[in-house]
Amino acid sequence: MPHLDGIQTFTRPFTWFYREFGVAAIHDTGRNAYLIILARTCRILAYGTNTLILALFFAELKFSDYQIGLFMSLTLLGDVFLGVLLTLVADKVGRRKVLFGGSFLMILSGATFAIFENFWILLIAAVVGVVSVLGGDFGPFRAVEESILSQLTSPETRSDVLAWYVTTSTVGSAIGSELSGRLIKLLRASFGWELSTVYHALFWFYAFMGLFNAVLVLLLTKECELSPKEAEYVRVSQGEQREGSMELQEPQQSESTDYTDHVSAGSDKTSKTKRYWSGFSRRLAQISASTRATMYKLWLLLAMDSIADGMVPFPLTNYYIDQKFHPAKSTLGDMTSAAYFLGAISSVFAGPLARKIGLINTMVFTHIPSSAAVLLLPVPTSLWLTILLILIRSGLNNMDQAPRAAFIAAVVKPEERTAVMGITSMLRTLAAMTGPSLTGLLAGNDRFWIAFVAAGALRLAYDVGLYVLFVNMKLYQHEGGGGGDGGAAAQVLERRRAAAVADEEEEDFTELEDLMSEVASSRSSEDGRSKGFLSDGRKVDVG
Repeated sequence: MPHLDGIQTFTRPFTWFYREFGVAAIHDTGRNAYLIILARTCRILAYGTNTLILALFFAELKFSDYQIGLFMSLTLLGDVFLGVLLTLVADKVGRRKVLFGGSFLMILSGATFAIFENFWILLIAAVVGVVSVLGGDFGPFRAVEESILSQLTSPETRSDVLAWYVTTSTVGSAIGSELSGRLIKLLRASFGWELSTVYHALFWFYAFMGLFNAVLVLLLTKECELSPKEAEYVRVSQGEQREGSMELQEPQQSESTDYTDHVSAGSDKTSKTKRYWSGFSRRLAQISASTRATMYKLWLLLAMDSIADGMVPFPLTNYYIDQKFHPAKSTLGDMTSAAYFLGAISSVFAGPLARKIGLINTMVFTHIPSSAAVLLLPVPTSLWLTILLILIRSGLNNMDQAPRAAFIAAVVKPEERTAVMGITSMLRTLAAMTGPSLTGLLAGNDRFWIAFVAAGALRLAYDVGLYVLFVNMKLYQHEGGGGGDGGAAAQVLERRRAAAVADEEEEDFTELEDLMSEVASSRSSEDGRSKGFLSDGRKVDVG
């Protein structure tokens, strides 16, 4: 019918966007994906307000440049301990409980910053609680959330879902920065408030977003927890390791007894401490030797990148521009918001680009121009040229985040993901914590510009190392067989095939059917072979 043909013609671009840019992947993943993405977006929106004001707030309180750098470094150190503790026990305690606890700490930190001005009180609140001193997600949330999303998705949908996880949060950062700059201008013009009073008011908003984040966590379902099948696999695997290890030989008792009976009437404080560290060791032992061999190289490169990010985060970049050019706070807010918005737009293309050229190629070739922009940032003598470099830096900076998370998920076993991502987050934060102190020392000696040159050089070294070491690595070797991910992949492909039929786009059939046949053959093959992929997107057979 003519009118139906017209409707199909009108809706075809939207249908194409729905499938090509990964919206279909979020829909296939389900309600939990929407909630996690929304929770992170709101949380990063609150972080976005901090990005603009944090260093300026400390300067208004007359903290020295060295104190500002030290504050940020020690806060990151607190994030390390909090993050690694919660992520290593998340699968046992409960992922949703860990996320809820992090939300509570976010509320506590925001309220403290809204009330107090003493350096040491603020430092304690930042170290013990959750405050984003670099504008990024360095607390306990990200590793747990990425582990949940990796469990809920298949290899075919994971990159798209993680790309939207990054993209929407970057939009949140843009909104938060813009809102912060405009509120500062509005409150000062309307009520004549001092800058410090305005900054305190913005931290109440930060606490409120922590409360909203907690509400969203309560709506998550039990599907977010480690699946019973994977939990049983971990239990058996760890039991075998204990039998073969002189260090871990203990009287025989079941794993469930060790955990569920961990509080008894006659237990004392010492036995509780021993049990805690025993559980902590088991989570570390969960990571296999083959995974560690891969991750050691990646962790080293990520540490270099994190040192660079720690030296020139947005709060310190805004502080540098404020000192060099003295723009209005609303101008700083507009600049930061535009930078985050460009990052959000570019992140939308990370998933499709990764499917076309591979995860590693996407990470490297989008990150190099961003790194060069950081290196050149001190050169311009004009505010607008400096802002242009910042926009280039931010516009491409986030395109490697979703492919990086997807790459880690692709090279580790499903039951190792939470621990690996938690340790990755810990090491990145440990490396990043050295950056603000270095920049604080440089700024205190009128050498602020050196921080950008050093950071740009480190980022470029990370890009080159990433390409050399990982471009030909095989991916998805742990997900191809008869496990749950293979079945999920087949279901997703079938749904997408049905969508293609509805739109009469027969050209999509061949690729989808080939992928489905690969899943089916990997499940039914007698010799146990499974399909793998190289990180540049090429398929290979692995025995």
